[in-house]
Amino acid sequence: MSTRRARVIALPALLLVAACGDDPDGSGGAASSGPSVVTALYPLAFVAERVGGSDITLTSLARPGVEPHDLELAPQQVGAIADAALIVYLGGFAPAVDEAVEQNGADRGLDVANVLNLSQSAGADPHFWLDPILLGELATSFADRLGTVDPSNAGVYGERAAALVEDLHQLDVDIETGLASCATRTIVTAHAAFGYLAERYGLEQLSVAGLEPDAEPSAERIGEVQGEIRANGVTTIYFEPLTSADVVDAIAGDLQVDTAELDPVESVEPDSGDDYVTVMRRNLATLREGQRCS
Repeated sequence: MSTRRARVIALPALLLVAACGDDPDGSGGAASSGPSVVTALYPLAFVAERVGGSDITLTSLARPGVEPHDLELAPQQVGAIADAALIVYLGGFAPAVDEAVEQNGADRGLDVANVLNLSQSAGADPHFWLDPILLGELATSFADRLGTVDPSNAGVYGERAAALVEDLHQLDVDIETGLASCATRTIVTAHAAFGYLAERYGLEQLSVAGLEPDAEPSAERIGEVQGEIRANGVTTIYFEPLTSADVVDAIAGDLQVDTAELDPVESVEPDSGDDYVTVMRRNLATLREGQRCS
């Protein structure tokens, strides 16, 4: 399967640094004098921005619009890790980040996989943030850790984290309500990125490929998926914004079913006006239509 993925070698101008006003992707803003925080994924940057606000300097290693699984780091980004007061990353998601943290900032790293004990959840799927409650747990843990780095603002960080948790709780309630009554609870996806969402809301994920977005499904696997689509009354197959939809389109064409974009929220374009919450609400609308929910 051909994809639109690209390896990331960020030049200095692309090293995304911001003072975290409303800009978790670092598209603008003057630098804060507060503690420097480096994040390796957009959802982690979203949490850091909401909790840290203007009291931190946020550097996001991820490049908007680029598939983050194969992130590679430029020397300037490794330097940002070495200089950071706190590094928030997901162990095992991007090997280059794991290596840089181990060599340059292990004592300042906050590995989300350990904080949330992710190894025991949703198989090997790393996309924990598609469960808003888990993302809220991260917000609380991040605020606690940031408060040890910057004790004078610990109370403010805690208040911001609590506000974010409240927003995420409301999102969770809305998704649960919106998906409570659907014609089918089987979601057919291009790759297995939606395990946490499925687990949280009582859905069954059926992926065309496995965990790797680039994986080429075998003819046997495609046949299995087609059989499950027929058996479960599925009328929509979901593709993702940063990967090729070729196989999904082919299956949908063969079975004469629809396709729709379901976003794993790995990246948000800085000028789009979107954030994690707005993308998740768009996903809810997409699922309600595709699963024929009432």
